[in-house]
Amino acid sequence: MKHSIRRQFAAILIALMTGTILLCWLLNSTLLEKYYIENKKDVLLEAYNSINNASNSGNTDSESFGIEVQKISGIYNINILVINADSQPVTSSVHDYEVLIKTLLDYVFAIRGDEQGETVVLEQTNQYTIQNSFDRRTNINYIEMWGFLDNGNPFIMRTALEGIRDSAKIANRFLAYSGIFAAVLSGLIMWFIARKITNPIMQLAEISAKMTELDFEARYTGKEQNEIGILGSHMNEMSDKLEKTISELKTANNELLNDIEKKEEMDVMRRDFLSNVSHELKTPIALVMGYAEGLKMNVNDNPEDREFYCDVIMDEAHKMDVLVKKLLTLNQLEFGNDVVAMERFDVVEMIRNYLSSTTILIENSNAVIEFEQEEPVFVWGDEFKVEEVFMNYFTNALNHLGNERKITIKVVETEDKVKISVRNTGELIPEESIPCLWDKFYKVDKARTREYGGSGVGLSIVKAIMESMNQPYGVNNCDDGVEFWFELESK
Repeated sequence: MKHSIRRQFAAILIALMTGTILLCWLLNSTLLEKYYIENKKDVLLEAYNSINNASNSGNTDSESFGIEVQKISGIYNINILVINADSQPVTSSVHDYEVLIKTLLDYVFAIRGDEQGETVVLEQTNQYTIQNSFDRRTNINYIEMWGFLDNGNPFIMRTALEGIRDSAKIANRFLAYSGIFAAVLSGLIMWFIARKITNPIMQLAEISAKMTELDFEARYTGKEQNEIGILGSHMNEMSDKLEKTISELKTANNELLNDIEKKEEMDVMRRDFLSNVSHELKTPIALVMGYAEGLKMNVNDNPEDREFYCDVIMDEAHKMDVLVKKLLTLNQLEFGNDVVAMERFDVVEMIRNYLSSTTILIENSNAVIEFEQEEPVFVWGDEFKVEEVFMNYFTNALNHLGNERKITIKVVETEDKVKISVRNTGELIPEESIPCLWDKFYKVDKARTREYGGSGVGLSIVKAIMESMNQPYGVNNCDDGVEFWFELESK
């Protein structure tokens, strides 16, 4: 991603760390020497007080005083010299003290030698002066403190500034190297940390993208106990509620569309229903009555003939029973007594379950079933009614098999639709009969339909179901057979 949070997070942290290192380097370069000078002033004052107290108590000639001077000199890197009125050293921390004596006397008598450079006074009282001086002879800057002790003895203490400057350069160089290394190492660590933090966010983004496509199967699987984990849990709950709400909305929408059409069609449907029922039941009722009267009047005393009469009566009664049940189903669909419940389900699994339940019927028909779809395909619809549509298509294909006796089932996905088709090899349907197939009790080949017990109602049920879900359906003649199809929404 161009504006990835991972990159922004890592870049901000690296920038902050680099800025901190640069700030430390800048402060070290500009303020360390000033801080060091202030610190040395305090050290010189402390050393001055120690020496002055010792001189006041008359202990300047003692061994302990000499040890104390050496100790102060060693700890704070200070050269110390105290002389008497004869310019002879009372105590000194250096063996070569002639230079210090000359420098001290120059300061006392305000003599400026050639070796003295620029001098900056840092602090001055009646007893002492603290200054920053430059020695031209050695090209070294010193922090010096000179003056008189309470007993009148002149003194001088000095410490070189070059040491701190070298230390500052070394510290800055080390800080630069270590800073670069720390920035690179921290950048890598920050990148992996940012990746760990942003991966769950990307998973949530993918889930939300699928939700915009009305795909509610994706779930957040993270186990975090932080804010991201809570957000993922809430998104899972929202997904469930959205799926349920959309299902209810689609159901309500279908009911509304159906209600508008039902009022106009109800009267026509009642008249057609009564007319068709009376027409279709007339023939089997006449047969039942005729054969029953023949039995009653003993038209034929042959037991085999009487059994034939009974078989005809039972067969016609069974056909009327099937017809009545289908008519009741069709009646409920057309009059809106059966609510269509829209839900999201796997149509491939539904087809495979149905084929599995009709294995015996397929074997008895010597049919070859071709269905290659393996991946699940989710659609919106009333699963039980969609199965009724598929069952009518499939049984119709079994009853009209010919040639290779093959049935091909296909599930084809488009942008927002899924087309399910059932194709069987056999005779084609006359073009003039195709528009009438969906009418109740219409039969292309009445003799053949009666042979397998067809009622002419199955495709009318298909029509009623598909129109109740407001989805297209149809039939096509192919090169070697007939294909019936219907479509469902996938989003």
